[in-house]
Formats: sequence, structure tokens, C-alpha cells
Amino acid sequence: MTFDISEIIIYQTDDGQTKIDVRMEEETVWLSQAQMAELFQTTKQNVSLHINNAFAEGELEQDSVVKEYLTTAADGKNYRTKHYSLDVIISVGYRVKSLRGTQFRRWALKVLKEYLKKGFAMNDDLLKKAGGGNY
Repeated sequence: MTFDISEIIIYQTDDGQTKIDVRMEEETVWLSQAQMAELFQTTKQNVSLHINNAFAEGELEQDSVVKEYLTTAADGKNYRTKHYSLDVIISVGYRVKSLRGTQFRRWALKVLKEYLKKGFAMNDDLLKKAGGGNY
């Protein structure tokens, strides 16, 4: 499966330490286990453990949150790699024990509180950069 540049978003943490290419498709984002490990600053094995637990506990249905994409490895070869939707990313973010996981949970809680208070949540920085000013 190939992607236009418009379907790939670059995510970078506020401190600039983590930068990840995020796939956008079907109104959600998709990350591989390696990308989640980088995002939450943990091991791929730890991410895998939390994903498997989410499936085993019935929190998530594997068929609806996992897709395989062709990715090009460092050796130049294409490999099928599982990618996981935002539902899985959030689940892992709430399970993983790391500083970045804690930062993710704080961010997610802030977005949820904003949504409950205003009825919607927006990316204020993106809106201001686009000339939207204050709302």
C-alpha cells in the first residue's frame, strides 16, 4: 500500500526528543509497535505485552484496530508490518510505565477535560498558526 505525502504526518514531542512519521487513514492514526515504543520511550516487547493484554481482556477487537502495511527497512527491502489504530495507542499509553507515558496521560486528560468543558477540543497552536486567532 502506498501513501501520498498528505497521508503522513510528522509528530514531534514538545522537547523535540521524539519525532515519528504517523500514518493517517480511515479517520485515525496508525503506528507500528516500534513507533509506539519510541513514542512512549519503552521497549517493543513492553508495547507488545500491553497490546496482547488489551486483546486478551476484551478491551479491543484485533480485527478492527490492526492493519498490515508494506514498510521499507534499513536494508531497502519491503516488509509487511502491523500497525495499530489510535484506540490501541491510547490503550498502550495508559498501560505503559514511563515518563513519556505519564506525559501522554496528562495530555490525553487535558484534551478530554477541554472537550467536556467546551463540547469540542482543538489544537490551539495549529489554529493560531493558520490565522484563526483566539476562539
